[in-house]
Amino acid sequence: MTSPTTLRCALQAAQQAGLARIDAQILLLHALGRPGTDRAWLIAHDDAPLPPEAGATFEALRRRRAAGEPVAYLVGSREFYGLPLQVDARVLDPRPDTETLVDWALAVLAPVPAPRIADLGTGSGAIALALARHRPGARVLATDASADALAVARANAERLDLPVEFAQGDWLASIDGPFDLIVSNPPYIASGDPHLAALRHEPLSALASGIDGLDDLRAIIAQAPARLAGGGWLLLEHGWDQATAVQELLRAAGFKQVQSRADLAGIARCTGGSKPAA
Repeated sequence: MTSPTTLRCALQAAQQAGLARIDAQILLLHALGRPGTDRAWLIAHDDAPLPPEAGATFEALRRRRAAGEPVAYLVGSREFYGLPLQVDARVLDPRPDTETLVDWALAVLAPVPAPRIADLGTGSGAIALALARHRPGARVLATDASADALAVARANAERLDLPVEFAQGDWLASIDGPFDLIVSNPPYIASGDPHLAALRHEPLSALASGIDGLDDLRAIIAQAPARLAGGGWLLLEHGWDQATAVQELLRAAGFKQVQSRADLAGIARCTGGSKPAA
């Protein structure tokens, strides 16, 4: 890509090279030292000259994006449920689909005055922090097997001044409960899925889960009843074609009110159920 002289030329050249328009705008704003939300400024100043140093930075970012690195890693942040999260290659890039899980969790918690919540495999802390922000007074505990991921989540909690506790361990093995809600976006991609190649910049341990993608979901569903209070809920994100399988696993484990929720595309993305009251 030749060196353009204006912001408009930079964007056009990046798009001609295969970069999505919104990605090009976010990366150019980052190269210019402006927030990614400042797209209106970029449109209003598209005839402004592109400083050579910013142009070189933008070209380097464009090449890395073309190689598959998530935009969130390139700029170091991702907005999730209204929260600006710092993210990098130590954690999964939070997806908008996961906001469906937060919506459902907040609905389940609405009648509970001081809920006890566990977020399993917290990664960047996205779910736990969103719940802590929208349910002041809740006790939120977030776990992850990765010390690196917990470092990212803790830093986000401190920067956002949100009271989340953290514990290292595999799913529920290191915590006791009881909880009114257990929520998780665990790995759910089959280990042989060819789509994993496109996600090679993200941590494999946060993506793949056995031959059918259900190994971690099975483990969580098996452990959850002993950690839930009577009437408590387990809510899980999963793959686009796994809702029926997850519903069957929940029913086999004794959960009631088993149901699924669709994301904005109408795909059953989350499934959950409640533990029978004592």
